[in-house]
Amino acid sequence: MLAGIALPSLAFADEAAPDQIVVTGRGLDAAPAAVAYDVQDIDRDRLAVAASGRLEDALSAAAGFQQFRRSDSRASNPSAQGITLRALGGNATSRTLLLLDGVPMADPFFGYVPLSTLAPERLAMARVTRGGGSGAFGAGAVAGTIDLTSAGPDQLGLFGGRALVDDRGETEVSATLAPRLGAGYLVASGRWDRGRGFWTTPVDQRVPASVRARYESWSTSLRAVAPLTSDIELQARVAAFNDARTLRFAGADTAASGQDASLRLVGRGAWQFDALAYVQSRDFNNVVISARNFLPTLNQRATPSTGIGGKFELRPPVGKAHVLRLGADWRYAEGKTEEDVYTAGRISGQRRAGGTNRDLGLFIEDDWTLGPVILTAGARADRWSVRNGLFEQTPLGGNTATTLYPDRSGWDGSFRGGAVVKLGGGLALRGSAYTGLRQPTLNELYRTFTVFPIVTRANAALQNEKLRGFEGGLDWRPAPGLSFSATAFDNKVRHAIANVTIAPNVRERQNVDAVHAKGIELGAEAKLGAFSLSGSFAYTDAKVEAPGTALDGKRPSQTPRYAASATAAWRPSPRTTLALTVRHTGAQFEDDLETDILPAATTLDAYAEAPIAGPFSLVLRGENLFDETVVTRNSGGSIDLGTPRTLWAGVRVAFR
Repeated sequence: MLAGIALPSLAFADEAAPDQIVVTGRGLDAAPAAVAYDVQDIDRDRLAVAASGRLEDALSAAAGFQQFRRSDSRASNPSAQGITLRALGGNATSRTLLLLDGVPMADPFFGYVPLSTLAPERLAMARVTRGGGSGAFGAGAVAGTIDLTSAGPDQLGLFGGRALVDDRGETEVSATLAPRLGAGYLVASGRWDRGRGFWTTPVDQRVPASVRARYESWSTSLRAVAPLTSDIELQARVAAFNDARTLRFAGADTAASGQDASLRLVGRGAWQFDALAYVQSRDFNNVVISARNFLPTLNQRATPSTGIGGKFELRPPVGKAHVLRLGADWRYAEGKTEEDVYTAGRISGQRRAGGTNRDLGLFIEDDWTLGPVILTAGARADRWSVRNGLFEQTPLGGNTATTLYPDRSGWDGSFRGGAVVKLGGGLALRGSAYTGLRQPTLNELYRTFTVFPIVTRANAALQNEKLRGFEGGLDWRPAPGLSFSATAFDNKVRHAIANVTIAPNVRERQNVDAVHAKGIELGAEAKLGAFSLSGSFAYTDAKVEAPGTALDGKRPSQTPRYAASATAAWRPSPRTTLALTVRHTGAQFEDDLETDILPAATTLDAYAEAPIAGPFSLVLRGENLFDETVVTRNSGGSIDLGTPRTLWAGVRVAFR
């Protein structure tokens, strides 16, 4: 399909006058008032020095970015890879909208992000917008938006590849090919990671059934960018991935897979536009092993899901002082879980659950520049629906019991506005207020799950989460290469969905009154010749508001109060890099009742690269160099651990 669409465009580009055509491979430029919100850009150089080679570690350059658990995408259940900012979590679903070239990447059923398929070496940059509400980005951005931009030939060169091995014998191999074809280009990329993994179980808790966190994953993508006219370009992408892991016990195997495709038209003429359509096919399977008899209790053998969506944004010419954005977006998610239930290691029944979610959003936003002042205001209306919900349970040899849930739908509105005032001397003040919403995922509505011995029940009656927030801050750039930022915020998510303890070892997804987070975010960057230093800090005072319950006033589970990250780098030449990254995560609670704590952890990572011969360079990476103990799960004293000290060595090749 891609070849049939993209190659004629590439042939057309070859006949055009290249000096009259500029192909960027990006969407439209950010609106002038984007800086009214707390924005942090993570450039390609910073993404490249993540010692693990994983996107989640690279994004930790924005303090306050977190997954539900501290484990990275080699040693966690994929369904726990929901991402959020500002401690606005409560369970493992993403509250932050992650886009790759404009396409939402969250799983249609679970809401987690398939982080292992988003390789940092394929990216040009990541823009992190904390807070900000839904706006024109689409529903779901109650904690912010992370916008990833794919790299093109300018960043990748014609061919690049690397192969590394660590001190446990684990391997990482990746390659990209990015030829220019006329005025357009093609990028083909692939990556394969595999390893026996590290011990997530402490020595004193291991049993004969305990195993290392074995993993094997691969991902591949093909992206074509070509001009259709001098100011309209076509972007097409297809991708596939598979990610298999074993967690804690022999037989506790889990895997996620998917195939994605998207088409995007970007017009940069007088009437600018961005038209996008995508389809995603995903699946997930997981075997739960009892921590008592080490036999299977559940085999979630398949969770097929489909995500379809699109967006159209128009920017009409309304004068130099205004940038008007108006348009619509639509998302459809369909999925079901198919599970075998076990008793004493034998199948005792089956169950199936699922449904469909839809959201149609209409938005308008205008930025108005008045000399040193930029004003912005926008509104969004969402028509959402929850349909076809069902739960079926069949005991072995018995009759199927079916529960059909009522369809629901409605309209919700959201708004945002802000201002930026440039005071001179590189100093700018900003302020904004916003609202937003997030639909419950199909997983939250219909799927019960077990992290032994705790069972978390689904809840088909969950309501939409709704954000209200405001913030103020300053950005100061006193000299080239030197910048500081500070933001104070107050965000409240009403009807926040949390895993609420209702009995010993039993939780249920419920809407609590609110999760209320207030805090301060700081950032700084200095570039002095070949040296650079960047850092960010987040303090977040987050509390659950649930009067009359045991949750009232407690911190949401898995949310630290403090988070900080800093990277020092030396780049004396384009192919020589030495970088050190220190990262601190404050103490956080495993559960909503604050009974089990995950201690604070501080880690030091290192990255080094130097040319050795021709296009070849030596690459050395070190994770958690001081071998800090990072507790990622604590359920009544049953503990999982994060990545220990890990040393990598390998070779990188690059042809420009």
